[in-house]
Amino acid sequence: MGLDIAPAMLTAAKEEQPTARLTRGNAASLPFADGAFDAVIAFMSLQDIDDLAGTTGEIARVLESGGRLCLAVVHPLNSAGRFVGHDADDPFTIEGSYLDPSFYADRIVRDGLTMTFVSAHRPITTYTEQLAGCGFLIERLIETSVRDEAVTRAHQGRWQRIPLFLHLRAIKGRSEPPRA
Repeated sequence: MGLDIAPAMLTAAKEEQPTARLTRGNAASLPFADGAFDAVIAFMSLQDIDDLAGTTGEIARVLESGGRLCLAVVHPLNSAGRFVGHDADDPFTIEGSYLDPSFYADRIVRDGLTMTFVSAHRPITTYTEQLAGCGFLIERLIETSVRDEAVTRAHQGRWQRIPLFLHLRAIKGRSEPPRA
């Protein structure tokens, strides 16, 4: 089962996978029954979600007890700063605070089309506390870098020095959020 709020993305997915079961919906108000799934995958989406608390609450609601959430986001260190140049050994700097949420934009030009993607920077604690508050127990957390064989241009080696993505697997533990 796939979910997206954008009709164009659903159309593209259906063209690629005609038999896929796809639903249009908002991640902060999922159109599924309580406990309907044994797993939820949020791949490169939570950093683009405005309502993170609502979304993690909905994920917990639609997961059965013992169900798993697997997620991948841009690593928060990566979204907090930038390399000062394009060489593999150029410094990575953070202007401002890693700990404060903020927004950033990536402008991509491909095949004559320009797109701007706006995402939220959130420190790791924001994600882990949201999950804990929804009754999740984190089973595994991995900070990924670029493997040697994936470096095809010299400047890509800089991504071997800091984490590029954050992968996390959590299990829905408690049926109710913890009390304060």
